[in-house]
Amino acid sequence: MNDALQLPEGKPKPSVPRHPGLSAKLLLLTLLFVMLAEVLVFVPSVSNFRRQWLEERLAAAQIASLAAEAAPGGQLPKSLRDEVLTNAMVKAIAVKRADSRQLIIEMDMPAEIHASYDLRGASWLSLIADALLVYVTPEDRVIRVVGEPGFNEGEFIEVVMGEAPLKAAMIRYGLDILALSILISIITAALVYLALNALLVKPMTQLTRNIVRFSERPEDPTRIITPSSRRDEIGTAERELSSMQRDLAATLGQKTRLAALGLAVSKISHDLRNMLSSAQLLSDRLSTVKDPTVQRLVPKLIASLDRAIRLCAQTLDYGQAQEIPPRRERFALAPLVGEVGDSLGLPRPGAIEWMIEVDHALEADADRDHLFRILINLCRNAVQALDSEEGRSGEIVVRATRQGTVTMIEIADTGPGVPERAKAHLFEAFQTVARKDGTGLGLAIAAELVQAHGGQIELARNEGGATFRVTIPDSVVDLARARRRRA
Repeated sequence: MNDALQLPEGKPKPSVPRHPGLSAKLLLLTLLFVMLAEVLVFVPSVSNFRRQWLEERLAAAQIASLAAEAAPGGQLPKSLRDEVLTNAMVKAIAVKRADSRQLIIEMDMPAEIHASYDLRGASWLSLIADALLVYVTPEDRVIRVVGEPGFNEGEFIEVVMGEAPLKAAMIRYGLDILALSILISIITAALVYLALNALLVKPMTQLTRNIVRFSERPEDPTRIITPSSRRDEIGTAERELSSMQRDLAATLGQKTRLAALGLAVSKISHDLRNMLSSAQLLSDRLSTVKDPTVQRLVPKLIASLDRAIRLCAQTLDYGQAQEIPPRRERFALAPLVGEVGDSLGLPRPGAIEWMIEVDHALEADADRDHLFRILINLCRNAVQALDSEEGRSGEIVVRATRQGTVTMIEIADTGPGVPERAKAHLFEAFQTVARKDGTGLGLAIAAELVQAHGGQIELARNEGGATFRVTIPDSVVDLARARRRRA
């Protein structure tokens, strides 16, 4: 299965696909989906980082406010005030206690506050939106932030601050997350890729290569895939592919043998036709003999030779095993059944009784030569079945009836019947039933000829001997065409 592909000489090599293969697509999709998962993690992470950063500023501002309140007169010296606010990264601090809102400490207040954010009870969706907005806003914005005090009294604490330090911190955090996401994506994608490549891609590639290799020489049994012991869908596909390839190789081998057989039959038919023509000339001389027995048998001999010569000619004209369409006509059936018995040497006194239960007025609408071949094949099988039971006598009965526009013929014998193992392939070629040295073509030929008439053949009964039933409907007459011909 892993052998290198070897294309036969003269066969163009398959073009190399320019689009990415299955492995490349798998790797790209894995990277894409892992990066998408990292993005979904990145957005809430940035939002949480911003909220924590602002809460830290609020906590630092509250500490600065406590220091200012503890100073004499509640005022810090300017240098100390600026240092405290710079460390807290704020410009002003206000605290609300009871019913009053008190500005505790402030630097040089800006002329405009661009945005206000209240962290108390903010929803996660609004926190995410505010966090993403930081990346696209100007760096010189001034914002007002309100939050709950972490300690001491008061309803809330608010600060005024520049957004530039927050934006710089979020950019650094985002770059760190991006680098970590890329690293995690590469590691995860590599692991997922290796696992899926080993479990799926590589077996699928091997299946594809085997299909291509098998298609080059499907009759070569060495190119049939050897399924693995896997119990999943891949293992099932390998086993089903192996079974299909074996069936196809066997079918192609059988067709090759049939083609060789057809060529051999054509050659034999060519020479046999010449031999039968010579026999026909000799039989014509017999017609001049005055012996009554000779005069009775010569017409039947000539008819059999004519039928054999036509069959050889049809085989050569239409090739191998293909039958010509039936040339239907209405004729009395009983004489044809009598010819079948004469051809098989029936009856055989003390061995095989030959009974014809066909009304002399009954007519069939069929090809006379085809129907003769159908009946002689079925009756020959019956004779062979009775001959297989040495020391026992038997009988063969041919019955025929008309039901409307359908002719029904039954051939019954008192032999051992059809074995159970043979019933499944009863009308297939080379499936011998009556004897081991048979060709297995009699029932197949009969079935093909019956189907050409639009009829059916079946094993009607199999107790106390085999009974085959042949059903042949009359041909459909185009009345309008018949009137035109008469006109």
